[in-house]
Amino acid sequence: MRYKNLTIEKIFHSTVKVEDNLVIYFDPFRLPDGAERADLVLITHEHFDHCSIDDVKKIADENTSIVATEMCKEELKDVNVKEIKYVKPGDKLELRGARIEVVPAYNINKFSSPGVPFHPPEHGKVGYVVELDGARFYHAGDTDNIPEMKNLKNIDVALLPISGIFTMTASEAAEAAKIINPKVAVPIHFADLEFDGKSIGSKEDGENFKKLCQPVAVEII
Repeated sequence: MRYKNLTIEKIFHSTVKVEDNLVIYFDPFRLPDGAERADLVLITHEHFDHCSIDDVKKIADENTSIVATEMCKEELKDVNVKEIKYVKPGDKLELRGARIEVVPAYNINKFSSPGVPFHPPEHGKVGYVVELDGARFYHAGDTDNIPEMKNLKNIDVALLPISGIFTMTASEAAEAAKIINPKVAVPIHFADLEFDGKSIGSKEDGENFKKLCQPVAVEII
């Protein structure tokens, strides 16, 4: 999809590529061979489907900057890039002309075992708000509809996980979209992977999200 001067492409799962004069990837995973090189890579947390060193190496070179959480250090230790910035919720930085705000991402009602969230708040997993060419876009990472979303302002494009299990359900994500009130909401993290033999989200979740989001505009890409 096009938004202002930006081209925004969902590639697979949570992998999103944003391009203008920069090429930015969020959570590169299962990239096709020959994928375009990255100027900037942003990784929300250390899980294999978000921090994939094989995929980072497909698109990164000595001119690439990476932003990631501390728990990605071991995975990224041997990658040869210009720089790696390790961040936590609340950090702000500017790289390659993009302004980046690091925001929390965590579960409040999705549990790996009783009382243990898949993504606990104390682990410091993140989402990102990136401002580029006058547009602000938010990649939520793996998260539920959390109170901190009320603090997100002037979001143009919100990339929101909708699959349930590890993240918001479609209905929870639609409620989050109404809180954030972006110009456009884009569902991610659904209908691409399986867990315990079951699909993590479905195409129907995407359509349900679109219906429930009204009056927020939705693009399924």
